[in-house]
Amino acid sequence: MNILNMEHISKLYGDKQIFEDVSFGLQEGDKVGIIGINGTGKSTLLKIAAGLEEADSGQVTCQNGLRISYLPQDPEFPREATVASYALDGVQETDWKVQSMLNQLGISRLDARLDELSGGQKRRVAMAKAFSAEADVLLLDEPTNHMDEAMLDWLEQYLRAFKGAVLMVTHDRYFLDQVSNKILEISHGSVYEYEANYSGFLERKAEREEMELASQRKRQSILRMELEWAKRGCRARSTKQKARLQRLEELKNTAAPVKDQAVELDSVHARMGKKTLELSHVSKRYGEKKILEDFSYIFLKNQTVGFIGPNGCGKSTLMKLLAGILEPDEGTIEKGETIRIGYFAQEEQTIDGSQRVIDYVKDIAEYIPTSEGRISASQMLERFLFTTDMQYSPVEKLSGGEKRRLYLLGILSSPINVLILDEIGNALDIPTMTILEDFLNSFAGIVITVSHDRYFLDNVADRIFEFDGQGHLRQYEGGYSDYMEAKKKLEAPAKSSLTDSKQTAAKQDASKTWKQNRPAKLKFTYKEQREYETIDSEIEALEAKLEKLEEEMLANATNSAKLSELTGEKEKAEQELEEKMDRWVYLNDLAEKIEQQAKQ
Repeated sequence: MNILNMEHISKLYGDKQIFEDVSFGLQEGDKVGIIGINGTGKSTLLKIAAGLEEADSGQVTCQNGLRISYLPQDPEFPREATVASYALDGVQETDWKVQSMLNQLGISRLDARLDELSGGQKRRVAMAKAFSAEADVLLLDEPTNHMDEAMLDWLEQYLRAFKGAVLMVTHDRYFLDQVSNKILEISHGSVYEYEANYSGFLERKAEREEMELASQRKRQSILRMELEWAKRGCRARSTKQKARLQRLEELKNTAAPVKDQAVELDSVHARMGKKTLELSHVSKRYGEKKILEDFSYIFLKNQTVGFIGPNGCGKSTLMKLLAGILEPDEGTIEKGETIRIGYFAQEEQTIDGSQRVIDYVKDIAEYIPTSEGRISASQMLERFLFTTDMQYSPVEKLSGGEKRRLYLLGILSSPINVLILDEIGNALDIPTMTILEDFLNSFAGIVITVSHDRYFLDNVADRIFEFDGQGHLRQYEGGYSDYMEAKKKLEAPAKSSLTDSKQTAAKQDASKTWKQNRPAKLKFTYKEQREYETIDSEIEALEAKLEKLEEEMLANATNSAKLSELTGEKEKAEQELEEKMDRWVYLNDLAEKIEQQAKQ
């Protein structure tokens, strides 16, 4: 059943057609991912669905009483706002839910000023407010940006369990695989719909494009045949001949399938001598917090190293140390004489909005060296999908993603041999990230990256360092999946002793079973019989306890410490109830089988 319909939507920005006669329906339980290159209108589509922007033509209709909650890509926070003043509405019935969500997301201080929080913490505050609105539909613009691995896992589980519909823009391909059951691709003003997650989308898109190419080849063959017939000098007096000429005109006017444009990444690398980047006993602190403690490492030629860890652990600080923007408190960072660094910072770069796009590039270089020779600033912009009209427009007219693409162009416009990328996945669309991965795999130099994009790390990294939050780093070989596998093995010994004892007990129980070659007669054990007799009352007691805890949380909505304590109790009670319900199902099934056996 459709709960939100967009019918014949068109949208024009200046001379640029964003959508043209687009229709789409959102159904109950849909988890839809929107993808497309930056500037195609992904965020605009969400804003139109949320009622924050109007389409030039077409209409949006919603089911009566439909509740929509919208999380923007860059939430605007009032100056000097605190977590409480931004997220809470002063209504007890809703505020306790917001506070509970904040606790789950690791935000405990309601009096903390938002301008003092990290990008990831601000994102979580905005997310807690959006998720606590009891919505039927969540509209999420880049919810995975600034999220560390633990928060990404939490968000995946939350959205999979969410009973309403989700329409989201995200560049995280593993996230799309785990959460989405439908993909909307925006391309050249049209929307293509795929009933699949990201992996399924890749397969079906390839099939669609192949079918379009096959149709085009067939159309060209028929057109050639019809043109030959026309050249032979047909007489257009009969109805049949007139119809054939009309078909010829239709074939000539039929548009060929439009192929998606792709960014062309290219740069001339600088020669690299023997000495690269060498860190010796480097330490860095902010106040009492250890960011880096006695870290030594020599980056090797043609190596791609990924750094991961929780938000606020110091990943970006390390990138700034390597780029020479910050100085270590202790230790040394030595850079070889031939080292040329290109640094893509996580923070939004300040660019004069009134400056023309082409002038921004010309200020860096009039002509840019590439592997094929020098090209002009305009040609380089065309490779990065900036049309002539866009090149002579002011930077302020670009979308957020287009500005970040322009920033990357500027970095690659100079010969470099060390590329430092801090959360580049937050800035680039999926098609461009795919091309970037190919570029980095052939890059003749060192790549150092901070990223929460697990797909990206799997494709480019050959070594990963994990921050532990205490200033120390642990090294793992390979990409993200290799890191996860190695980490599981490291954690396995702690669990193995418990597993071994359980296996031993199971073997002992099995050895005591007599007449194992005969079908066992089903019956309750003494413990199961007692459990079967009391489990209904235990479930009722847990349900009553949860109801009481919710009342107490409502009564303590303004007491952050007490609310945190009650939230923990509630989560524990919910887990116990879930286990009891599973046990209830097992015992009742067994009781029915025993009863059936007795009747036979």
